[in-house]
Amino acid sequence: MRKFIFNGSVISTVFGGISAIQATRQGPRDWRLVLLWASWGISLALAIGSVIEESKNAEIER
Repeated sequence: MRKFIFNGSVISTVFGGISAIQATRQGPRDWRLVLLWASWGISLALAIGSVIEESKNAEIER
């Protein structure tokens, strides 16, 4: 769990999620909001995938 919390890409994705929440609360609800959430979801998936891949590579190197 610690490897996810302290990873830079996961941290930046969390801050991006906070920004998306603020945009949802304050901004207009149109097609751009859907794209914002889709891009955040893709970023989150890529961040988690990279942490898993790094973890697997570290286990192989041992």
